[in-house]
Amino acid sequence: MRKFIAILGGFLLSTSISAQTVDQAEEDTQDHLIWTEPQIAQLQQLVDARASEGLEDCAITNFSQPNSASDPFRRSRLASVAANELMLAYLDGCSPASARAKWNIGSDDRNIDTQQLLMKALVRNDLAAYFAALRPRSPHYQALRAAYATETDAEKRSTLAVNMERWRWMRLVMGDKYLLVNAASFEVTLWENDTKLKTWPVIVGKTKSPTPVFEATVSGVILNPWWEIPTSIVAEGIGSMVRNNPSAARKKGYVFENGRYRQRPGPNNALGQMKLVMPNPYSIYLHDTPNKNRFAEPVRTFSHGCIRVGGAIDFDKTLLEGAATEEQIDEILANRTTTKLSLTKPIPIYIAYFTAEGADDGGVRYFPDVYKRDVLKLARNEPRTDCAA
Repeated sequence: MRKFIAILGGFLLSTSISAQTVDQAEEDTQDHLIWTEPQIAQLQQLVDARASEGLEDCAITNFSQPNSASDPFRRSRLASVAANELMLAYLDGCSPASARAKWNIGSDDRNIDTQQLLMKALVRNDLAAYFAALRPRSPHYQALRAAYATETDAEKRSTLAVNMERWRWMRLVMGDKYLLVNAASFEVTLWENDTKLKTWPVIVGKTKSPTPVFEATVSGVILNPWWEIPTSIVAEGIGSMVRNNPSAARKKGYVFENGRYRQRPGPNNALGQMKLVMPNPYSIYLHDTPNKNRFAEPVRTFSHGCIRVGGAIDFDKTLLEGAATEEQIDEILANRTTTKLSLTKPIPIYIAYFTAEGADDGGVRYFPDVYKRDVLKLARNEPRTDCAA
């Protein structure tokens, strides 16, 4: 199993296990963890307060059963099971499997050694710090959580809850520097040490060809790229144009070479002047576009799934800082020579979907649910992903 090491508020994690059944957990913990009454009372407070994280629907084992009071070992075992369930809820949420079906961002959290963490928390006698360290670190999550505490509108509370849940599906440690695309806000943002550096507008997939949720690694930028035209788009008319009207096809840069339809670099190229090098199983990447006018639209769902970036040249110059000067980039673009430039260090990119996120003024911004993905948020009666039923 892949190892994951991270520091969570002073707790060192070396991962090895995932969710357990109550019986397994009791068996595993019976010789290890003995809870004091003050610790059990603190755990009860945390369980009762889980609604502040939008986790009120998460089932937690009752560790205050009448017949357990006279059996301290039984009571400790039940408390350990409940603490493990609450920890998994903090890390991964309690949504039904269907809600996360198309969320293709991995989670190292599933491998955390919950037993080791809990032992450290009990030794330090600080369960509150232990659970606080398990919250998503993003300023967006903090803003959503703060808004959830005071929001009274039922629909907004529901939207806040589902987006808090989505943050639990993100990696707990996203990287010192990373790109985050929010398909619902039509933006890509560069983050460093949980600080927003810069944001650019994007165009995402149509509702019939939505941009998928996934993660990848950006290692470089291709300037003046060729466009390798997907078969589905060839069938929409480009193939017919190349075969039946070659002069019109040449004006647009379309060619058929070595069994592939392609488009030459140039002002009409569908990828514009740049695309990111970010291998992934979906053949989705961020790129420029010659059609700048569509960035003025408030709802930007126009692509076949790929992500078009507004201000793309500024975007690639920002990513290439330290690897190439602005003058070098301008020269390459002017020469129309296809050139691949590597970043000084590869960075993660997360293509996600949040219909609410923190605003720069400390409040919350809400976005249209263009892909109708929020409708699953109340389906709590389905099988859970990790939490005990």
